[in-house]
Amino acid sequence: MLNYIIENENQEVRVDKFLSDTIEDMSRSSVASIIEDGGLLVNDKLQNKKYNLKIGDKVQFTVPDPVEYTVEAEEIPLDIVYEDSDLLVVNKPKGMVVHPAPGNYTGTLVNALLYHCKDSLSGINGVLRPGIVHRIDKNTSGLLIVAKNDFAHNKLAEQIKEHSFKREYQAIVYGNVKENGTVDAPIGRSKKDRKKMCITYENSKNAVTHYEVIQSYGNFTHIKCILETGRTHQIRVHMASIGHPVAGDDVYGPKKVITKLKGQCLHAKVIGFVHPRTEEYMEFNSELPVYFRKFLQEIQQ
Repeated sequence: MLNYIIENENQEVRVDKFLSDTIEDMSRSSVASIIEDGGLLVNDKLQNKKYNLKIGDKVQFTVPDPVEYTVEAEEIPLDIVYEDSDLLVVNKPKGMVVHPAPGNYTGTLVNALLYHCKDSLSGINGVLRPGIVHRIDKNTSGLLIVAKNDFAHNKLAEQIKEHSFKREYQAIVYGNVKENGTVDAPIGRSKKDRKKMCITYENSKNAVTHYEVIQSYGNFTHIKCILETGRTHQIRVHMASIGHPVAGDDVYGPKKVITKLKGQCLHAKVIGFVHPRTEEYMEFNSELPVYFRKFLQEIQQ
């Protein structure tokens, strides 16, 4: 059972929003479902999800024990850029989640990989993330490497840890970025909203993003971002922190979102690494996807 005493900043907040913002990896719909099953007590009385919190309220929320879940293989088309007996390089489309998570167990990249690779995926990250060495966000498109065995996984993960793993993105950001630069600022989870990351010096990890201007178009700029580290939402947080959030970003961008982009205009364009078995350097470059090219044409006019 999770226990909370409500303080000033959370008064008049709906209890389902408070709990989903506070509990990591817990969606609002999941919270609502637990509340409907009698999992919420406020001041020792059952309450519904619409209850508005008051200062001093005692909130008790009972999260059920996790149910063991088996991820199913699904016949979902994959854009495979490269494949051998140790690894795959996949071009992930915008809108596809990388691996299953509570409330989202189907239609992910992992479901597709299980169908394509059968039992040939590394098991280091467990049953929900087989083969996944690194991730990109649901609404970020682009290249992702997948390990077929634990040997390859460990070798690739070591390169990521040592920052020798090349990851180059392209993005369209708000505003006129006049010159190249670097954002060197640690990233951690926001205390105000547990689903967001932020620049903070508490419970954070160092994060470094280098950016280069490709072309400026007045209200928007087409940039290249080279990651020195790989933190959750790194490019999105860093660019927003210098006043140039990624276009279409409904989390770190302006309130008036460019909805036609259906998420941030961010593409993992280049990936480079030393092959875990042959020890040869390999580099792959993907074309900008249609949504990105169309928006680029619009801002050029």
